Amino acid sequence: MKTTPHILILGAGPAGLGAAYLLARNKLAKVTVLEENQWVGGTAASFEIAGIKVDLGSHRLHPTCGPEIMKDIKDLLGDELLDRPRHGRIRLHSRWIHFPLKPLDLVFRLPPSFGLSVMADSFGKIVKRKPIHSEEETFESVLEAGLGKTIYRDFYLPYSRKIWGVKPDDLSKEQAYKRVSSNSTGKMLLKVLSALPGIKKEPGSGRFYYPLNGFGQICETLSTVAQKNGANIIMGASFKSLLLRGKTAQSVTYVQDNKTNSIEADFIWSTIPNTLLTQSIQPSLPPDVIEASRNLEFRSMILIYLVLEQKQFSEYDAHYFPESEIPITRLSEPKNYNCAGGPENITVLCAELPCFTSSPEWSMNDKELGELVCRSLELAKIPVKVHVREVITKRTKYAYPMYQRGYEVYFNKIDERLDQIDNLLTFGRQGLFAHDNTHHALHMAYSAVDCLKNDGIFDKKEWKKYRKEFEKHVVVD
Repeated sequence: MKTTPHILILGAGPAGLGAAYLLARNKLAKVTVLEENQWVGGTAASFEIAGIKVDLGSHRLHPTCGPEIMKDIKDLLGDELLDRPRHGRIRLHSRWIHFPLKPLDLVFRLPPSFGLSVMADSFGKIVKRKPIHSEEETFESVLEAGLGKTIYRDFYLPYSRKIWGVKPDDLSKEQAYKRVSSNSTGKMLLKVLSALPGIKKEPGSGRFYYPLNGFGQICETLSTVAQKNGANIIMGASFKSLLLRGKTAQSVTYVQDNKTNSIEADFIWSTIPNTLLTQSIQPSLPPDVIEASRNLEFRSMILIYLVLEQKQFSEYDAHYFPESEIPITRLSEPKNYNCAGGPENITVLCAELPCFTSSPEWSMNDKELGELVCRSLELAKIPVKVHVREVITKRTKYAYPMYQRGYEVYFNKIDERLDQIDNLLTFGRQGLFAHDNTHHALHMAYSAVDCLKNDGIFDKKEWKKYRKEFEKHVVVD
């Protein structure tokens, strides 16, 4: 007889909702999802400012998304999933070049000395090859060996300092392999050359998919369809603890509307930060595991939205700022992602400011942060010339996993202990402390569902094979 298990999912981001959608659609389980916010999507959510849909940062659905997942999203969104060209730019040597890179930009927009230095670096690599994936490598050494000193020094060095807030040589080599898709001159040149007519291009090169009603429409639709198929998504449910009985996760305690609740399930699938989960298990896990969880760090992010009284700030969907004197790392204009319109004489800018919760910026008020963005744009020679109607900020505590040197020891200790809990599964960016795009998170969700067999048994051996696949995920820029 077929057994229908009850699966409790922690977190309604892309990973959690992807699993809930697939489980409910295929009638594989009774599904309950706990989400602490009053909206779904996690960091891939959208909301409205001044009549314009905006995202929590700059998001795109990349064409490298797996075919099964892409088909489902296209079927769910239909004509509201737009196929859009990439049109961003990077400020380098006080000049703007197109992103993704274009050959003519490299020839005519950058100083000749830069191009000559890049060529010299490339020639040097041919003459003297350096070993890769050695134990002595760091983020800095991998990128310098792969990209050459010039590109590393002028772009990735200052940019990585701003994103991660630590010295590059304090970062693990895995940060370079997972976070920088063009981590060699060869890969970068292939991307550049793909812009030339007649050159074979990767499918979807230079393009992306974006929903008509903001990137969050993907998660909102997954949530709606999951609920129509019987999933129970509980909003405003703040996770407090997971109760163990022997090697089995028995129940989860959460708070909603100031009331403490407890819920039992056959399986608990967690997409919340693995550090938070580890520290919330009762009875407490061994001290060395708890200590390991305190040594894993996430980089936080402040998103600063400026409401401007003008139709459009620029033609670009995103601007990137590697220079150290400009504190923000990226500026996006949501109107340019979907051309959906909105109020005729209003646009919104979203600036990204990486920091730690202990950083002074984390405690700044909206007015101070708005002024910081305006000063940044003034320095970048793209000043705000109109009235700023409003400044709104959002803070994300767990934006990016930080792969500092030696982090693997701490992660493995946590991962191995959680794996000993028979009916507990962790996945997604925060659950597996993984650098990923939305399509990677959805791939993890679909893989988890694939491991749940018709008899209600979760195949852990198959899951371990999928985990090996996840290790190959590299963030698409």
